[in-house]
Amino acid sequence: MPRRMYKILLVAISPVIVIITVAGGLSSALAVEWSARSKGGMVASACPEATAAGVRVLEAGGNAVDASIAVGFVLAVSYPAAGNIGGGGFMLIRLADGETSLIDFREKAPSGAHRDMYLDRDGDVIEDLSVRGHLASGVPGTVAGFWKAHQMHGSTEWRELVAPSVELAENGFPVGPHLAASLEKLHVHLEKWPGLSKFFDREGRPFDVGDILVQHDLARTLEAIAEEGPDGFYSGRTAGLIEEEMRRGGGLITEEDLASYEAVEREPVKGSYRGFDIISAPPPSSGGVVLLEILNILEGYDIGGMRDIEEVHLVIEAERRAYADRAQWLGDPDFADIPVERLISKDYAGDLRNNIKTRAARSVELDAGGSHMTESEETTHYSVVDAGGNAVAVTTTLNGSYGSYVVVGGSGFLMNNEMDDFSVKPGVANMYGLTGGEANAIVPGKRMLSSMSPTIVVRDGETWLVLGSPGGSTIITTVAQVMMNIIDFGMEPLEAVAAPRYHHQWSPDLVYHEENAFTADERAGLERKGHELRRRPPIGDVQLIMKDGTSLVGISDTRRGGLSRGTGKDESQ
Repeated sequence: MPRRMYKILLVAISPVIVIITVAGGLSSALAVEWSARSKGGMVASACPEATAAGVRVLEAGGNAVDASIAVGFVLAVSYPAAGNIGGGGFMLIRLADGETSLIDFREKAPSGAHRDMYLDRDGDVIEDLSVRGHLASGVPGTVAGFWKAHQMHGSTEWRELVAPSVELAENGFPVGPHLAASLEKLHVHLEKWPGLSKFFDREGRPFDVGDILVQHDLARTLEAIAEEGPDGFYSGRTAGLIEEEMRRGGGLITEEDLASYEAVEREPVKGSYRGFDIISAPPPSSGGVVLLEILNILEGYDIGGMRDIEEVHLVIEAERRAYADRAQWLGDPDFADIPVERLISKDYAGDLRNNIKTRAARSVELDAGGSHMTESEETTHYSVVDAGGNAVAVTTTLNGSYGSYVVVGGSGFLMNNEMDDFSVKPGVANMYGLTGGEANAIVPGKRMLSSMSPTIVVRDGETWLVLGSPGGSTIITTVAQVMMNIIDFGMEPLEAVAAPRYHHQWSPDLVYHEENAFTADERAGLERKGHELRRRPPIGDVQLIMKDGTSLVGISDTRRGGLSRGTGKDESQ
């Protein structure tokens, strides 16, 4: 439950860290492992190598945007399941003077895509066609997005920001426990997708903890990007290799699709919660809209003063209603008329709040669209704040873990499987059960709907929280619950991130929860209210930075083992 205190005991069993959660106070030992405090800048990411690269940029005089670009390129090397140059995402920026912007580098449907491309002659969905393989890939946006951010706000030479990733790919790095476990699961797909062999030794065994992963082809691709900017990816050798790979496997992306791709600047979604200003991602991400809708509904209750069962019931019902609207209304704003201002208004939240009863609603009774779509949980988020007060929150993804499983021959990078984030067919659920409507139907050149929720919270005119998470459909509820843990329940940031989570997304009509989220009595109480509960693996991987007086506190989620580091002396020691 959000208000329960948790003690996390770390038992070091080299080379694996076992995390045991029990009721009680928060262990100070955890703070040493997953948190940092500094009066300088701060970087929080899912990967130690990426965090280190961002810190080096800050220490050399670069700003938060510079550091975020360096972090992103290193993640493409060290975190192949989600970090990428073959995918896309969103970068939320708030400068020290209060200026905000959102760089949308979400992938696009290729020009050859069409509405029914994943259906057979009878109109039925062809299993896995939108999930794995060449046809599942949209036109990548990451390189264009980083370049646009650099052109707008960069202060360090572009080549210097890409250089750490080139060096890491060329010289290699020791495989850590999280990557080793991920590659072990990937092994079963090697026979069908031979391009994945780059992650295995000559005998076909996955790299283990401590093995050095070298990626020469990827280094060559990154070097071209370092030297030529986006032209090193969207034209020339790399673009030719992508088109060749697509032709070989029946994909649709062409050199013309790549050459015409553009990242765009959008106005962030803005709202408030209990006096704090909230800034988050606008469509084609659903993140900011759904986040604000949930918080607006809950703002009408004294959440912090309620019994646990009452509070959780109201959170679930708020999530249910906001996700129903996600299904009905949200998509690419360049292709659909989306009533954002109405959805995030306090008046509309009041209308929804008036329909919440003491028992669970049935999702089927709430209006929404009728088609199902999804977003994989293998996304990654990182947060950066520099010493000058500039803040950046970036969420980026390949969609599924290791994307489409397609490695572009001769280039060393994985392609995304983001086409699965469109509504493939009305009324058909795919692997994660999220639901989308006509606004998210497949159209050439269109960006698919996302749940990515890079978010910045402002207090008294200054950046206070910078956060986000992977987790597909659970991203939005993860961000909301961490914010509530801090704002409503007064938790310290590490405690707020470590606390167990739960999630409802309208369809399917289930409350997903982590193992320790509810006691037996609380489960029984929620079930009496009509909620159907289902336990699931850990939810999210929050990377958070909080302004605390004159210091910055960085928190990396205990669930996956990232790293937070500040510039200069670590004051948390």
